[in-house]
Amino acid sequence: MSLKLGAHVDQEDPLAEAADRGADLVQFFLGNPQDYRAPKLAYADGEEALRDRAAAAGVDLYVHAPYRLNVANTNNRIRIPSRKLLQQTLDKAAEIAVKGVIVHGGHVGDEDDPEAGFENWRKCIERAELPVPLLIENTAGGENAMARQLDRIARLWDAVQSSGNDRLENVGFCLDTCHFHAAGEELPTIVEKVLAITGRIDLVHANGSRDEFGSGADRHSNFEEGHIDPADIVAVVQAAGAPVVVETPNAENGQKADIDYLRARLK
Repeated sequence: MSLKLGAHVDQEDPLAEAADRGADLVQFFLGNPQDYRAPKLAYADGEEALRDRAAAAGVDLYVHAPYRLNVANTNNRIRIPSRKLLQQTLDKAAEIAVKGVIVHGGHVGDEDDPEAGFENWRKCIERAELPVPLLIENTAGGENAMARQLDRIARLWDAVQSSGNDRLENVGFCLDTCHFHAAGEELPTIVEKVLAITGRIDLVHANGSRDEFGSGADRHSNFEEGHIDPADIVAVVQAAGAPVVVETPNAENGQKADIDYLRARLK
C-alpha cells in the first residue's frame, strides 16, 4: 500500500521538517493556534516560495486551523470571530495550495441544545467560501461536543450537507485515532462506521494515546508507548486509505520513528 505519510511540524520551515522526518507531507499552523489573530505564514521566503518548493520536493501541505475556533458555539463573541478566522485561514492556506485545512468540530455550552450547534455549523458552511478542502476532525472530550461520538458526527454531517454550499465536495473528514479512543469509540470498526456516515475519509491523524479508553483526554503518545494497540492504528490507516499525519511527540525523533513504523507495515 502506497500512502503519503507525514507529521505535524513547526511552521517556520515545514520543508526542512519534512526532510528531517522523511515525510511525504506536513501539517502546520499559520500563527498562534490559541488566539483569533489573522493567519500569517511564518516561512521566511513567503507564500509563493513555499508553494513552489513544496511542489518541486513532492511534499503536500496541510494547515491546522487554530484550536480557538468554535463555529458551533452559541456565544456570538466566540462564534462570529471563529467564522471570520476560519475563512481567513482557508484563504491564506489557498495561497500555498494546501491539500486541506483541518478544523475541530467544536462544542456548545453544557446547558445548550446541541441542535443549535449543528445549525451553526450549517450556517457556517452555507456562507463559507471553500477555495481548498475543509476537513472536519473528530474530537476527544466534552459532553456537548459536535464531533466526539458517532451519533453527533452523523447529525453534524447531515447539517453540513444540507447547507446548500455549491462546493460541498470541499468539505471532508479527518479521522483522529487518539480522539476516537478517548471518546470511547472502538478503533477496529471505526473506519467502516465513519464511512457509513460521511462516505469519505480525507485524512488520518495517526496518534497513540497517553490515557485509557473513554478517558475524554486529548493527550497523544508515540505508537509503542500508549494505551492504543499499535496494530489498531495500522489497521485504521490501511482501512481508511487516506494520507496520514502523525501528531505524536517528537522527542528523540519520535515522529520519524512512528512514520517509519507505519511505512514498514504498509508495504
